[in-house]
Amino acid sequence: MAIKNIIFDFGGVVLDIDEQLTINEFLKLGLDHPEKAHSSEFTELVRKFERGIFTPDIFRNRLRNLLDLSATDQEIDDAWNALLYDIPAERIKIIEQAKKNYNIFLLSNSNEIHYDLYVRDLQLRFGYKEFAELFHQAYFSFDLHLSKPHQEIFEFIIFQEGLNPSETLFIDDKLENVETASKLGLHVYQLIKPERIRDIFSKGKFKK
Repeated sequence: MAIKNIIFDFGGVVLDIDEQLTINEFLKLGLDHPEKAHSSEFTELVRKFERGIFTPDIFRNRLRNLLDLSATDQEIDDAWNALLYDIPAERIKIIEQAKKNYNIFLLSNSNEIHYDLYVRDLQLRFGYKEFAELFHQAYFSFDLHLSKPHQEIFEFIIFQEGLNPSETLFIDDKLENVETASKLGLHVYQLIKPERIRDIFSKGKFKK
């Protein structure tokens, strides 16, 4: 059956990220034990922030306590945002072209601090007020209180948008996310570096 809908992941697909850049900034702020930023406690803190369980203020305070930092809110935000690269103009163009041929959606595990930064980037550099203007609709984990790879977030979007899984492609860089989507009947494509979305689209058409 032909693909009519495409769901894009954000970080690692539309936007490049490098988590080590944030670790480097934490070190500059006084992080003495880098392993704390790779601990299960850190992972759980980020997970709860991405699901909207923690507000930015709670996240910052718990991060300070966990990493033993005495940084200001702005210093925390700047370090936390360091992992985000600018959105490449080439990828915006690819998405705009794809929108002419498919119903396209964004599905991102994200958080309020990161969201504020890349929405400003989208507005200032590309003239879109929000991601729901660039895509037909955009879904963020902190809004939904759901996150990948849990199947509930996929089921929500399928129901909300009335999608037929057999007509829907999901593109993500993480194996656990594409595995969940595949189990629900979606077509999937795992984008693995150094591959970029320019390598899998041609004139707005998925070519794999």
